[in-house]
Amino acid sequence: MKNKKEQKSVSSLNSTVKNMVPAVLTAISATGLGFIALYTSPVPMIQDFGKMLTIGIVISFFVGLFILIPVLFTRDHFFTKKNGKNPKVQGTSKVERLLEKITRTVISFKWVVIFLALITAGLGIWGDINTGVETDVETFMPQNTPELKDIHKLREILGTTDQVSIMYSAEHVLDNNILKWTDDMTETLQKKFPDVVVNSQSITTLLKKANGGKVPENPKSVINRMPEDQLKLFVNKEQTEGVITVGIKHLEAKNLKRFIGYLESYVGKNQLAGLTTTVTGKSVLDVEMVSSLTTGRHKMTLIGVGLVFLGLLAIYRHPLKAFIPLLPILFIVGWSGGIMYLFGIAYTPLTATLGALIIGIGTEFTILIMERFYEERKKGFASMEAIIIANKKIGRAVFASGLSVIGGFSALLVSDFVILSNFGMMTLLNVFFALLSTIIVMPAILIIFDRFVKVKKGKLQAAEE
Repeated sequence: MKNKKEQKSVSSLNSTVKNMVPAVLTAISATGLGFIALYTSPVPMIQDFGKMLTIGIVISFFVGLFILIPVLFTRDHFFTKKNGKNPKVQGTSKVERLLEKITRTVISFKWVVIFLALITAGLGIWGDINTGVETDVETFMPQNTPELKDIHKLREILGTTDQVSIMYSAEHVLDNNILKWTDDMTETLQKKFPDVVVNSQSITTLLKKANGGKVPENPKSVINRMPEDQLKLFVNKEQTEGVITVGIKHLEAKNLKRFIGYLESYVGKNQLAGLTTTVTGKSVLDVEMVSSLTTGRHKMTLIGVGLVFLGLLAIYRHPLKAFIPLLPILFIVGWSGGIMYLFGIAYTPLTATLGALIIGIGTEFTILIMERFYEERKKGFASMEAIIIANKKIGRAVFASGLSVIGGFSALLVSDFVILSNFGMMTLLNVFFALLSTIIVMPAILIIFDRFVKVKKGKLQAAEE
């Protein structure tokens, strides 16, 4: 027969697998659905970020299930004291007493807690809508790097280091009428956009230099004498495509996008019949990339909320139980946006992913609290006692998990890259909000909505911890 120590170890193992593993599986499933929202970004970098986060949580679950639980069982089964008692964990009683005190206070003022959460989150969402977006990629890197200083110095000398290109194509781009259009476009761009365009060059620029400042009446004779390497900068070998290079001042992505729109409109209005034009270049690609990274944050957040809700609805088959874990997370999204607006922190391509990220992290905490709450309700405990037990027992684990996340992301704070340090700071703040919302707001929500969730109660029994 098994001795008491063996029986207790096996009982603990069975209880953990039976009660905790399904709750954790539900939590990481919701977390993964939150991260899947990152896949909707048109930028491969963000998609890959979402994939790695999803892979990470799956690996963590299996490591916990097949490595951590067996290690803990082995410790309890073979390495406990002879009397079968484990060493007392220092500080456990103090932490639980503190959590119990907080929970009782929250329940006493549950409507005040919910009201304050709603008001502050609402104000935060308003602030988030009005929060600026940092789109100048040069501000993301260390400002004292030699490479950045060299770019600034070169910009002072040349007037520009950025450019866009106007590509045009026709059956023969060196026909006189197309050359006249090319010359007019090249000469008028700086006059049309004096605050942005620094210079512009095309095939007619070379022709003028070779012909005393005028486009020759017979350009073919001049072109035939030009070096091929010089000619191919503006016209392809088949002479069916040409390009006008436009040097521009350094602009943030928002202003650059506006200029590109004006330029496309101007070129389109002055386009010759039979001529196809396109505004392109690295600057155009850069502005599209940064815009895609930053403007889709609200869509990713909403998609994340929707996916998590549908996933929990499929698991619980109860709309309210699917919505309860998400409500505290919606508060966090508002609080985070409010903090960024209040302290003038602009969104970057990384912080734009915080909505989906916090949905994934935060729902794990709230689901664990809710699962334990309804577990105690099924045992026959009243809602007050059930939430106190849940917050005391799971709250400590949630704090430990949250502090480990905070510790990991704290490393980003020392990065020389502003984009990384800001992302680390806002992630730490959001995890802190997740802890605050889980321990303080979630109990109030569970108590208020408890009457609408029917629980099949069993006989009241003491929970073995």
